Amino acid sequence: MSDRAAASAVAAVNELSRLRWKPQDIAVGAALGVACGLVFWAFDFAYTPVSSLLSAILPGLMSLFHGFWYFSGPLALLILRKPGAAVYVNLVGALAEALIGNRFSVVSILIAALLEGISADIPFAIARYRKFNLPLSIASGAFTALTYGLYLLFFYFQGVAPFSPRGIVHMISEMISGVLVAGVMSWFLYLAIGRTGVLDRLASGRDLPGRKTVDA
Repeated sequence: MSDRAAASAVAAVNELSRLRWKPQDIAVGAALGVACGLVFWAFDFAYTPVSSLLSAILPGLMSLFHGFWYFSGPLALLILRKPGAAVYVNLVGALAEALIGNRFSVVSILIAALLEGISADIPFAIARYRKFNLPLSIASGAFTALTYGLYLLFFYFQGVAPFSPRGIVHMISEMISGVLVAGVMSWFLYLAIGRTGVLDRLASGRDLPGRKTVDA
């Protein structure tokens, strides 16, 4: 085997090792999923009165807060850095939320978790899971908001045309929430969690931005 072929083989093995799920990844993901499920459950109660108020002001404006259901995907990828991390954490969170009890059916919660998780994963997958930064977190949140916003528009909101005033306001609100809440908030939440030291055994903790400055 030539030196170039040997180097390529080693690189391929290292790449597989980097992307392979380890027991600690599964455990951290499960804990993160349960925590996010509790947030979803609490947010369900706050969302009902707030959405009613915003809908009365301007129909579609309530989607400004949907990012609080999307943030778990980008956050999971920033912390776990594994393919499918958003799907895994979202499903655990959805099951935790369903076990506690809410006003949504289990099927609708699981569909939402899968769709949001797959959408959140795509920008990181395009980057081959090699970059984990604020721009990718924003892209992940924005893409989740886009896909799930369209899902709501076509399958949940009855009689709302995509280019109607409500449809346009809904999608603009979705994108704002996806960028600011699911994207930006998740990035700073990751930094805050990482600086507590609980992620030190993970690559996301060891590569935490500003870690050397903080440790100094």
